[in-house]
Amino acid sequence: MSIGESIEKRAQEFSARYQAVQEQLGRVIVGHGDLIHGVLTCLFVGGHCLIEGVPGLGKTLLVRTLAQTLDLNFSRIQFTPDLMPADILGTNMVVETDQGGRVFEFQKGPIFTQICLADEINRATPKTQSAMLEAMQEKKVSIAGKVFPMEPPFFVMATQNPLEQEGTYPLPEAQLDRFFFKLMVGYSSRKDLAEIIDRTTRGVTIEPDKVMDGTEIVRWQQLVREVIVAPHVQDYIVRLTLATHPEGPFAQPSTNKYLRWGSSPRGAQTLTLAAKVRALLGGRYNVSFDDVRRVFLPAMRHRVILNFEAEAEGINPDEVLTDIVKKVPEKADN
Repeated sequence: MSIGESIEKRAQEFSARYQAVQEQLGRVIVGHGDLIHGVLTCLFVGGHCLIEGVPGLGKTLLVRTLAQTLDLNFSRIQFTPDLMPADILGTNMVVETDQGGRVFEFQKGPIFTQICLADEINRATPKTQSAMLEAMQEKKVSIAGKVFPMEPPFFVMATQNPLEQEGTYPLPEAQLDRFFFKLMVGYSSRKDLAEIIDRTTRGVTIEPDKVMDGTEIVRWQQLVREVIVAPHVQDYIVRLTLATHPEGPFAQPSTNKYLRWGSSPRGAQTLTLAAKVRALLGGRYNVSFDDVRRVFLPAMRHRVILNFEAEAEGINPDEVLTDIVKKVPEKADN
């Protein structure tokens, strides 16, 4: 088998296994195809996912169904205003030894799992939200001078309510940047809503099958990183990222008018990895310009900060980012 045939075979295998997980999610979740794709993209690159939408749209159901589809350890943390960091990470407890003595022993919290659902994460205070930072970025937790690694693959899926709702706290920018994608959940269509009613009001329960385990997920995460990004495509990613920086050399008029801060380097890393997944799903081992454009919004919408003028005019990040991706050319002038 030639190298080209081997590459094509691996890409096809990835696509087939990806679709197997997607099909099981589709047995329970009605519609929301882009949302499901975004969540699976995060899973197969080893990133974390933030899902925003009003209550009742199926955010929690999606995460729970994904946990049922994958043979992974799962825990759910319900974020509330009185939740404390120790409720997430764990704490040292006094336990009695076999010899009758007493020692401190660390009791792990619910964060020590493989799929962690942080439900309504912005209902907790910033102090509690920040307890997730080290685990999300470093895949480990430091407690009392000891380091406790997370079991791979470690995947945080957080849901949040729109900030306009009562009882919410904005996530710190540093924590937002740790999320690979921010996905928006919209209302169901007329057809989908009818299907939801049929499925949920007739006493029929659908349980998805387990189709993938942690070892296989880690293997696919490694494959994604092997996909090639040509220099001119990488430069396009770099220029798109720099175009979000106000007053920068690649800033667009909308950038200077509406943005206060642009994306960090994590934005460029996210664009690259997410585009690689798109390439594999297309049966290719190299990233195209279109792959990059298709993942630009979910990769960047939580990494730019609007200024006062944008808020006063009711401009949202997606509008600014859409303008940027339309105006940045595929090939640089110099």
